Amino acid sequence: MTTKERFEQLMARHNVSAPRAHSDLEHRLQAACVQWFALAHPALRHNLFAVPNGGRRDATTGARLKAEGVLAGVADLILLRHKDIYGALLLELKTATGRQSKAQRDWQRAIERDGYKYVIVRCIDDFIREVEQYLSPATTTPQPC
Repeated sequence: MTTKERFEQLMARHNVSAPRAHSDLEHRLQAACVQWFALAHPALRHNLFAVPNGGRRDATTGARLKAEGVLAGVADLILLRHKDIYGALLLELKTATGRQSKAQRDWQRAIERDGYKYVIVRCIDDFIREVEQYLSPATTTPQPC
């Protein structure tokens, strides 16, 4: 069975395409992306991880996390793999209509200045394309805006 077939079975089992609330859609997209990555790149599985910045928390928990170093705006997933001029690939997951918060836009600008690649992913196809392009052996040259 190919990686694609295993992934399609996984997606069908979890019914990823079913309509859900906004936050649940982002959760399901992120879970699908992580599952695809684990199937497609098992040797790099340890390089992709989530940053649990979102979610509702009481004031005490929020204060503890902030004291421990949690930063507002950090991307949802980090692929810790140096590539060409980039130190890592940072992936922010959004629904089709989702928008970045001010903290996310500010963090994106700061992290890009520091030499990291930051992308917004709105569907599994975006994720696959960005990861495969980033991991491809061909040297990439950033194109000017």
